[in-house]
Amino acid sequence: MEKDFDPNGIGQENAGIFGLPFSPSEAQLVLIPAPWGVTVSYGGGTQEGPRAIYKASPQIDFYHPSYGSDSWKLGIAMLPLHEWDDAYQKGLALRTRAEAYIEELGRGTPSDMEDALASINTGCGEFHARIERTAIDLLNQNKLVGIVGGDHSTSLGLMRALAKKHGDFGILQIDAHCDLRDAYEGFTYSHASIMHNALKMNGVQKLTQVGIRDYSIGEYETIATSNGRIHTFFDTDLTQRQFRGESWHTIVESIVETLPQNVYVSFDIDGLDPALCPHTGTPVPGGLQFHEALYLIRAVAESGKHMIGFDVNEVSPSHANEWDANVGMRILWNIALWAAKSNGLNPLS
Repeated sequence: MEKDFDPNGIGQENAGIFGLPFSPSEAQLVLIPAPWGVTVSYGGGTQEGPRAIYKASPQIDFYHPSYGSDSWKLGIAMLPLHEWDDAYQKGLALRTRAEAYIEELGRGTPSDMEDALASINTGCGEFHARIERTAIDLLNQNKLVGIVGGDHSTSLGLMRALAKKHGDFGILQIDAHCDLRDAYEGFTYSHASIMHNALKMNGVQKLTQVGIRDYSIGEYETIATSNGRIHTFFDTDLTQRQFRGESWHTIVESIVETLPQNVYVSFDIDGLDPALCPHTGTPVPGGLQFHEALYLIRAVAESGKHMIGFDVNEVSPSHANEWDANVGMRILWNIALWAAKSNGLNPLS
């Protein structure tokens, strides 16, 4: 840690994420950038999320209720973005092929593009394998690891790595969508299939979903027949409970009760009110307010549960302003600190 770093000074854009003076080797918590958006099915741009979040991150102020004045000393870093430039470029090329395939799918004639679909699925599989290898290396260094997406599919590699390290765990998914579709649009690793793929893993005990408000008949049936493995807090039900006088604190307690001891937090930004993330790919009216989401994350950390990893995904920045990136990086900052707190990490001296 640089001794001349001023936590009350102006954020330095040429420093690490959040303007912090830590390299990945020095940090206790390391973020993996995942500039990937190949299979998005509506709006695009998620591959720009990690860079936009990094660019916006020096706006943060460092006092935080988790560690008080020492919050900045925790030690947070992100792997260099330039090391993922090749993945970014490959993803752009595959996205072009995916767009053509989706267009043909809408016309009912995708059979002419079987080779394209195969190459997309292979490329996505290779990307997730790279995330998994990177995460395993960091976990072997005793780092707490998070993903900065990218579309929602990008978290699969980290989940696989965590299953190898920790065994069983549950997922807390904050999202507008269930993401329980089997190979949506033919894409094995579709952003709409992340939880379907996660539930194939033996290590995933439970899936708790919060804020869900756009889902298919098939996804609803998957939840209903899961024998309690999936517990979904639909957005409409959450709103009705509050309208009838139930406090958010009580609702959050009921959510946390569904989680096992080890918890992975998967935060799709469209789980929030779309006023907070207007450029995300598939916005849906409704959703959590900023402080409702943070209250939930804090409650998980303070419940004594162990937040073993996390992701923030589906941030699609606007060229006009940094609002989406600003909100995304603040969600990231809060999840990172509460995850660290739940792991008992101490600020670096």
